[in-house]
Amino acid sequence: MKQRELVRSLLRKARQDEAVLERLLPDAEFDDETVGFHAQQAVEKLLKAWLAHLGVGYPRMHRLGALARLLSAKGHLLPDEVGNLDDLTPFATIWRYEDLPASASFDRKEALRLVRKIRTYVESQIGEQQPRPGR
Repeated sequence: MKQRELVRSLLRKARQDEAVLERLLPDAEFDDETVGFHAQQAVEKLLKAWLAHLGVGYPRMHRLGALARLLSAKGHLLPDEVGNLDDLTPFATIWRYEDLPASASFDRKEALRLVRKIRTYVESQIGEQQPRPGR
């Protein structure tokens, strides 16, 4: 796959995860682990799209902080208000296969806000916006 096609594909897939997240968010029938998984996946694909746009190779991994550090090493930073992306990483690894501890707190609305903020920022850096799925 050519670089530009890869970037567009990753952006499109991130939008799909965001759309799923939007639909699952208000429905208590869906657990936080599933909601968190789609938030993590959207952010992962967005960061990988940005890396691909920059021509930076990235390993096959789910560690969002490591992907952000790859961007930082190339002089590209996420906005400070994004915070610690490593908080989402366990949703693609540990919490995908285990239950989130009862003592853990997960703010579903904040997860969606984070995804939207990162998508908007990454799209502005790449110079391309993807249409919302189904539109």
